[in-house]
Amino acid sequence: MIQRGFIMKKAFITGITGQDGSYLAELLLCKGYEIHGLIRRASTFNTDRIDHLYKDFHDPQARIYLHYGDLSVSGQLTDLLQEIRPDEIYHLGAQSHVRVSFDMPEYTGDVTGLGTIRLLEAIRKTGIKTRFYQASSSEMFGAAPPPQREATPFQPQSPYAAAKVYAYYVVRNYRDAYNLFASNGILFNHESPRRGETFVTRKITRAATRIKLGLQDKLFLGNLEAKRDWGFAGDYVEAMWLMLQQERPDDYVIATGETHSVREFAEKVFAKLGLDYQRHVAIDPRYFRPTEVDVLLGDATKARKALNWAPKIGFDQLIDMMVAADLEAAEKEKTLVDAGFTCGNHRL
Repeated sequence: MIQRGFIMKKAFITGITGQDGSYLAELLLCKGYEIHGLIRRASTFNTDRIDHLYKDFHDPQARIYLHYGDLSVSGQLTDLLQEIRPDEIYHLGAQSHVRVSFDMPEYTGDVTGLGTIRLLEAIRKTGIKTRFYQASSSEMFGAAPPPQREATPFQPQSPYAAAKVYAYYVVRNYRDAYNLFASNGILFNHESPRRGETFVTRKITRAATRIKLGLQDKLFLGNLEAKRDWGFAGDYVEAMWLMLQQERPDDYVIATGETHSVREFAEKVFAKLGLDYQRHVAIDPRYFRPTEVDVLLGDATKARKALNWAPKIGFDQLIDMMVAADLEAAEKEKTLVDAGFTCGNHRL
């Protein structure tokens, strides 16, 4: 219940239908915000991650409003910010798949890189007083030796990482040139049951649970030796919010300080299901990147001290959470398959 006399803050979220956007929307609703989200027009619904939060705008209790738009259309972004006048902007939207960025480099640069400056220009042109959060990425560090921290020089190894580096620096430039409250959150890998199914952690947990129930036999992966600093997305969105509550804008690394290989992740997931990953995982060279990032390991000392932030969910807890969710989904799928309702070339 919102108290009388309470001034409700407004937040504008790009990428609200994604993993991070959904967790951030939950957090901000709990803090009493009115939320506006940017979504792309599609012929099918793509809001499943936030369906549990959304109420029809006719409902007097509604506090989430969705707006059609695109990060490639600057005039539309300007109009939306002028209309909404948000207190805080969380820019999470992007073409965020690293391997795909090699196949779609121009699109990745346009949306992931230039999309950021379009939003910054919209803030500048409208003159609204707002605070801006940019979702930067640990991929920007690329080939830089670990541990990586705020002062570590970037060595991007993909079109996605290069686009994020561009966005990172234009945020800093607009902060200095136009006195904008604009902060970069350099987030290391963060996962959850809501992670997209083409990202390696979710690809592993989904395949392993389906293999356990006899719904598939093999899982094809790329580089098993790549090491990543994996945290829980729900913890990381809290850090985003904390950055915009500070007296001054700044840039922060958000990470757990632990690194694990893709092989270790797969081994643990399959072991929790009583399976040997070596019997089911096969290597497909098509999943290797043209230029690989070997090790990402973040040092979040600055965020721990300045934001009083620390991750709550550990590596094993994260795996347990993801396996449990995908096992539940696989059991539902098996029930349908056993009843004769299957996917693919079979009847539904």
